[in-house]
This record gives sequence, structure tokens and C-alpha cells, in this order.
Amino acid sequence: MSGRALALAAVAVAGTSLVVLLAAGPGTRLGVWHFRTGLTLLRWVAYLAIAGALVSIAALVRGGARPLAGAALAGSLAALAVPLGFMQKVHALPLIHDITTDTEDPPRFVAIAPLRRDAPNPVEHPGPEVAAQQRKGYPDLGPITLPAPPAEVVARARQVAQDLGWEVVEADPAGGRLEATDTTTWFGFKDDVVVRVRPEGAGSRVDVRSKSRVGRSDVGANAARIRRFLERLRS
Repeated sequence: MSGRALALAAVAVAGTSLVVLLAAGPGTRLGVWHFRTGLTLLRWVAYLAIAGALVSIAALVRGGARPLAGAALAGSLAALAVPLGFMQKVHALPLIHDITTDTEDPPRFVAIAPLRRDAPNPVEHPGPEVAAQQRKGYPDLGPITLPAPPAEVVARARQVAQDLGWEVVEADPAGGRLEATDTTTWFGFKDDVVVRVRPEGAGSRVDVRSKSRVGRSDVGANAARIRRFLERLRS
């Protein structure tokens, strides 16, 4: 096969990998296919991207249509970076999807519980084993204290949740609780959050729990969400 033919083949394979990559998440979010299909498509993105990179290198070695081959190689590597990054997180982080700042007494979902009735992941906290994995994987997570009464903190928490784009399901200043749902941008996964605010000294202690409705691993999304929320709430 000539260098130019190899370059054209590399462009076709790299282009296909990018198209599949761009379709995997939105297709899941729009309900075109199951989320597991979307994750399987990411695996195929990796296979296609590797193939595209190899064909691109072969085209460069043959010396034909170097600009095309170079573009194909760049596209393949860009597509490959996404599934590789995803897999790196899966292997580096604990395979859990329920994260809380209080592993001894996790905040409980109340208003959101009926919304999770058909979710694969039950509303209850999985227990001590998952709590131990969380403490090992996310040792920095913990409650914060704020110099304001619980009702005021809940009101502030509601504003922060809305600013972050969460759908507030219930805000109960008197009960010191806020519940909301966050829908991820790419795949459209729905993760639920409960914020518990209790009096502590002259201020309030804030605990947060974030739990995915589907999937075994959240690849760090729930911990990142809690950190982001607490940083905004503290500021």
C-alpha cells in the first residue's frame, strides 16, 4: 500500500474514533443507548485510536502525504487520551460510588429516596467496607464548620447548589437539610446529594453525601463534587 493510501486510511480510522468518542456520551445522555453501551463505545474508541496511530506512523515511515498522516496521528492520540484517562481513574481510585464527609453517620436521603426507587444503586449507604475504602481513597474529605446558624447555612447551601447547576429537590432550613440532583455534562449520569447542617458551638457543622444512581465506580466524580460544593459554601 502506498504512503498516500496509508495516510488516507489513517485519516478514516482516526476520524471514526473521534466520531465514536463524540457520540458515546451524548447518546447515553439522550437515552439512545444504555450507559454500559456508552462505556463500551469508549473502549472501542481506544482500539480505533490505537489502530489509527499505527497506520499514521506507517504512512509517515513510507513518506506519503505527511500532512495527512500527521493530522491523523494527532487526532488518534487526542481520541486515545480520553479512554486512557478514564481507565487510569478507574484503576487508581476506589470502586465506590457513595461518598460522604461523615462515614460513621452518613446523611440520609429523604425527599430524594422515592426518586431512586428504580435506581440500580440503592439509597442506603453500603456500610463499613465502603466507608473504609473511601477513607483510604479520599482521606481529605471531612465536614466543615461555619460561623452561622443552620437555617442560614441551608439557605446559603441552596444558592450554591443552584449556582452549580444542581436541581434542588428539597431545602429544609428548620430541619437543617438540603437535597439535590446533579446531572453530569457528558454522559448525563444523575448523582444525588444531601447536605446536613447541625448546630456546633456558636456555628454549624456541614456534612455532605453524594451518591451515583448507576455504576459501580464514579471515577472520583462524587468526591470532586463534594469538594467543589464545600469550597463554594466556605467562600
